[in-house]
Amino acid sequence: MAIESVNPATGERIRSYEPLGPAGIEERLGRAEEAFRRHRRTSFAERAARMLRAAEILETEKDAFGRLMTLEMGKTLREAVAEAAKCAWTCRHYAEQAERYLADETVETDAARSFVRYGPLGPILAVMPWNFPFWQVVRFAAPALMAGNTGLLKHASNVPGCALALEDIFARAGFTPGAFQALLVGAGAVEGIIADPRVRAATLTGSEPAGSRVAAEAGRRIKKTVLELGGCDPFIVTARADIPRAAEAAVRARIINNGQSCIAAKRFIVDRSAYAEFERRFLRAMEALKVGDPMDPATDVGPLAREDVLEALDDQVRRSAAAGARILTGGRRIGSRGWYYSPTVLAGVPRDSPAAREETFGPVAALFPVAGTDEAIELANDTSFGLGASVWTSDPAEGERIAGAIEAGVVAVNGPVASDPRLPFGGLKASGYGRELGAQGIREFAAVKTIVVRP
Repeated sequence: MAIESVNPATGERIRSYEPLGPAGIEERLGRAEEAFRRHRRTSFAERAARMLRAAEILETEKDAFGRLMTLEMGKTLREAVAEAAKCAWTCRHYAEQAERYLADETVETDAARSFVRYGPLGPILAVMPWNFPFWQVVRFAAPALMAGNTGLLKHASNVPGCALALEDIFARAGFTPGAFQALLVGAGAVEGIIADPRVRAATLTGSEPAGSRVAAEAGRRIKKTVLELGGCDPFIVTARADIPRAAEAAVRARIINNGQSCIAAKRFIVDRSAYAEFERRFLRAMEALKVGDPMDPATDVGPLAREDVLEALDDQVRRSAAAGARILTGGRRIGSRGWYYSPTVLAGVPRDSPAAREETFGPVAALFPVAGTDEAIELANDTSFGLGASVWTSDPAEGERIAGAIEAGVVAVNGPVASDPRLPFGGLKASGYGRELGAQGIREFAAVKTIVVRP
């Protein structure tokens, strides 16, 4: 079956691609293994020069790459261009820091010399999602390539153009031919690719079920995995918070990427003393958002990426309302052309309803009043997820105390949750394991070797 690129703003097909068959997959796996033998022997300086060239391509062509992202998955053009620029930043970061991150570490023992060395593993399979079609890939590819590994990208089937563009970027940057390849295949091919002995590890960003399947297959083959899965991120507003500032930030935190982000705030947990003002400000700002053509610079919220994503979100809202939640605004599909959903605010949300328990992938916010910080922490942690969280307060000590009690891989105080190439990123509980970015991220797919030298 063909792999199709469809414009979510109109529902019109952009282009069809023929998926790789068994022979095509075999050829690319062979190329990845051969490229690894050559790429691993390059110096950090050589890799850095190529990675800096990739950064230059991303930066100078960010407008074209942004347009491609918007056409294939519907994010606003403004956010898409910024995504390409962030990818350039990340490439530069690893070009400059990889050698330091992977430097030998001396350990004092009774031997003449003892040290830990970090080397490359081999070809790594990356199974990536559509919501950040460049960023999710580059934050894997930049450290993996700088570590001396090669990359095989199985991208989401609705962004094949982005997958091929990324392959072209690293090729034009001068990396060893075959060092980074896009595999245009369906999900059914992933198990066989993981099973191939030439593939040494796998990383996935996506849903819990997808992560479970990849981890299970890799586990059977004794291969390492890194998983970044879903989130039901809390946004805690304390009694000491600057409410106008927090409410303004809350809207941005909910609608980033048209609400289709695992680290977008989803549950807004607000101290009762501030709840009425927060709800009023938040509701007014959500109702003022402009929904429309993602290519229009004035648009705040574009379409959802696929019709099934829209239908799943609407079903979550309907089931939450049936359980007792009140729809303060939105809660409906907009128009018949394209996959638009109205910015939605739910109040009186039961704890066992979908809006409280599940990841809502779209512009839907759930509000929860609480009686103080202890209840806020308890509610924030009352989830199977543990990806990100944010805390808003004018008291830094209170912010750090709450942040320390939250079960999440990333907690921001007085700011939105965001990934940064300088800092490790990843989740706890059902949000996955392992880390991307920072020094920890590049070491996830490094072969750790202990060397002990005696007289």
